[in-house]
Amino acid sequence: MLAGVFVVAAVLSWAVARLWNAVGTLPSVPLAAPVVLALIAVVLLATALSLRARLRAQRERRPGAKGVDPLMAARAVVFGQASALVAALVAGMYGGTGAFLLESLDIPARRDQAIYAGFSVLTGLAVIGAALFLERVCKLPEDDDDHTGAAPAA
Repeated sequence: MLAGVFVVAAVLSWAVARLWNAVGTLPSVPLAAPVVLALIAVVLLATALSLRARLRAQRERRPGAKGVDPLMAARAVVFGQASALVAALVAGMYGGTGAFLLESLDIPARRDQAIYAGFSVLTGLAVIGAALFLERVCKLPEDDDDHTGAAPAA
């Protein structure tokens, strides 16, 4: 689903950029876009690493291990999923704009905008990766009895 959102946003953004450029001046890609996406990726990754360490300590029954509140883990997963969806949309939007800007790299201002758009796509992909890692960390272990199809022994 994230790839589909990315592709649709990229195609629509490319088309809107072409239209906007033909009608007037194309809005610039903000320098803050990749910075904000990178900060979100760092927060998601730090959360995932923290939860993974706490879950491992809890699973190994280390003395003084701090447990993980299931509601907090669920909130972290929801935050990760929402961040991944928004990052796919934003990365697609800047990817489409960046693809349009590739046609005019000889203009220094357009080249800078294309670079900012490229970094926005990369940091958007980092957010998606960190969110998927967080989701994997918080995934509940599957019960083998439910998936084998074997009847319980009497």
